[in-house]
Amino acid sequence: MPLTLEGSCRCGDVRFTVRSHTPVPYQRCYCSICRKTAGGGGYAINIMGDAETLAVDGRTATYRAELCGDNGQCETSSGRRHFCPRCASTLWMADPAWPGLVHPFASAIDTPLPVAEEKVHLMLRFKAPWVEPSIGPRDACFDEYPAESIEDWHKKRGLWVE
Repeated sequence: MPLTLEGSCRCGDVRFTVRSHTPVPYQRCYCSICRKTAGGGGYAINIMGDAETLAVDGRTATYRAELCGDNGQCETSSGRRHFCPRCASTLWMADPAWPGLVHPFASAIDTPLPVAEEKVHLMLRFKAPWVEPSIGPRDACFDEYPAESIEDWHKKRGLWVE
């Protein structure tokens, strides 16, 4: 049975639950969107949940980031970042391109989460100059996205929760 994660915003106006097969918070995303909307340490940690099990008590607002390429062309992201309109806590991201998934931010989860023995640092080419990643000896680093999915990472390490 997947682990049920409970989450909330800082002020308590929004509470949510979602089931997850992949509860280990191992990915640190340094992209400017995650960093500026949810990253306290210069990065944000996302986990993955089953969108069909997301239950929300309270009202959220959404933000869709503008994505600009190296060529200067910009478009609006299809990803929707849900946050509390009262306290601005970032709660989860969902994208209609992957309707079965929701990505709660580990920072919004109240359920005790396992400690990742190894981490993946991704989108490092977008990190702020003041950010000094704390990279462990078993950690993997990527300028953009790794090829290995969140599901595959958990399964390869025996951390997938049935």
